[in-house]
Amino acid sequence: MNFGRVITAMITPFDEQGQVDWEACGQLIDYLVSHGTDALVVAGTTGESPTLSDEEKLELFRFAVEKMRGRGPVLAGVGGNNTEKTIKLSQEAVKCGVDGLMYVMPYYNRPSQEGLYQHFKAIATKIDLPIMLYNIPGRTGVNMTPETLRRLTEFDNIVAMKEASGDLTQMTRMLNATDGKITLYSGDDKLTLPVLSIGGHGVVSVASHVVGDEMQQMIRAFDEGRVQEAARIHRQLLELFEVLFITNSPAPLKFLLNHLGVKAGPVRLPLAEVSPAEAETILRVYQNLQRQA
Repeated sequence: MNFGRVITAMITPFDEQGQVDWEACGQLIDYLVSHGTDALVVAGTTGESPTLSDEEKLELFRFAVEKMRGRGPVLAGVGGNNTEKTIKLSQEAVKCGVDGLMYVMPYYNRPSQEGLYQHFKAIATKIDLPIMLYNIPGRTGVNMTPETLRRLTEFDNIVAMKEASGDLTQMTRMLNATDGKITLYSGDDKLTLPVLSIGGHGVVSVASHVVGDEMQQMIRAFDEGRVQEAARIHRQLLELFEVLFITNSPAPLKFLLNHLGVKAGPVRLPLAEVSPAEAETILRVYQNLQRQA
């Protein structure tokens, strides 16, 4: 299944009491679709999944499917480090009508490569929807190797990888090992263009909340052979890509969206709001970008 080129890892808007703000959520989805987003990941890390209850996640999945109304795929973030619990949540997510499921590597308990294979085998054989894996060793403490990914291509519903290791050599080896059976997405905005250059398809993005149109322009320029134009856009966006991670994500992004009049609300503990100094830096970077546009 083609999930598109720019997949937005959507924030979860909260109200001032820290509850899901459903009105803001609907407004955000409309905003994203009209500004370069092809598909959504709901209740991923950027959506503050560790602080969401399973009931909130399922309601978010149902809401996003209804709100998208076929305008693009909805992927449910259902990864976990308890295989049986992950399967049960996945089965409930399927009932919500989502188009695909995204699974982060099991975190904290740091399984072996065989453990990763058996975990995803158990999931893939119980779930009949397209699956995107998510490799981010800096957060999970475990890295999936190209060989393990190759083994998992025996399951037809494992179709994509969001790769956020930062290692372009590993990503190249993943593409070689899977021989076109896996669609590779950058899991890091600032590596979108380099990942395209080795045969990747697109990005699962944080920055697309605010520069989705520009990211589509960059990808289009690359596809059409206007490599220097794509490189110019990449360089122009780089400082924004970096400042959105100046502190715990998605706090910088939520601050910027709120500033722009797109209701995002606060982050939930244990995340903290940006400091005044961080807020000043975020605004300076964004305003510099606007002046270049």
